[in-house]
Amino acid sequence: MNRIQQETDLPERVKIVEVGPRDGLQNESATVPLEVKVGLIERLGAAGLPAIETGSFVSPKWVPQMADSDRVYGAIRKRAGVGYPVLVPNSRGLAGALKAGVQEVAVFAAASESFTRKNINSTIDESLERYRSVVAEALDSGLRVRGYVSCVLGCPYEGAITPDAVARVAGQLDSMGCYEISLGDTIGAGTPRDARDMIRVVSERIPVQRLAAHFHDTYGQGLANVLAVLQEGVSVVDGSVSGLGGCPYAKGATGNLATEDLLYMLDGMGIKTGVDMGRLLDAGRFICEHLGRRPVSRVGQARWVRKD
Repeated sequence: MNRIQQETDLPERVKIVEVGPRDGLQNESATVPLEVKVGLIERLGAAGLPAIETGSFVSPKWVPQMADSDRVYGAIRKRAGVGYPVLVPNSRGLAGALKAGVQEVAVFAAASESFTRKNINSTIDESLERYRSVVAEALDSGLRVRGYVSCVLGCPYEGAITPDAVARVAGQLDSMGCYEISLGDTIGAGTPRDARDMIRVVSERIPVQRLAAHFHDTYGQGLANVLAVLQEGVSVVDGSVSGLGGCPYAKGATGNLATEDLLYMLDGMGIKTGVDMGRLLDAGRFICEHLGRRPVSRVGQARWVRKD
């Protein structure tokens, strides 16, 4: 098989990880009631999404929207075969997650020194050392652990980030025992070539089958970037229902790529996901009606009036 053929190969199936209830809602200024969060998560589960981030066990001082994550997790009617991961930034967060009975957690690192300092007031190496004990304890407790790397295609403070810097951080999370590493373009500044080149470098260190894409859509490059990494062998992509979200440490960054738009592209290309568009749109309408605004997703906007 020649190089051109390899680059046009696409996976037969893609796993969509839904991050809207955590990554999306955490940036909302008005408190979203517990019953609305639970209603959103259950609708997303009914749509066939195999993994749904349900919350974040962080200090309510820093992320007040996530203060009820333990109660949200407890109130969800869990579906067989669906994962409900939560974010834990430290050992205290892990203790709360374990008390709530979670089965999967996620830890976040960044490929940018400046972003790491602004976000958690530490260096990259200090953050990784902190996560090492958190991941070890989680694994010892029988939990699955997913790793995230932020700022993989650019930083709001440093600008360009090299693929080698991303690979170094991703490799550390991999060595800790994370089963999958999600690579996040936090400010949504990357282009398809950037995304492709980054994946090629990181996959020299971690098998591409254990990498995921997490692309924000600030500059409208999200879908193009997803296509670029699918052609490199990535088959797990994060999405946020109705394009909810942003980043408190990256001014101007929009939400993660809208799950509806991602699904529309994958469906149109014949790539299987197991996700039902109608039910996904229902979930998007549900949360947008509560928030009092129209969906950010292109598919949601196109079908908002039609209600189909």
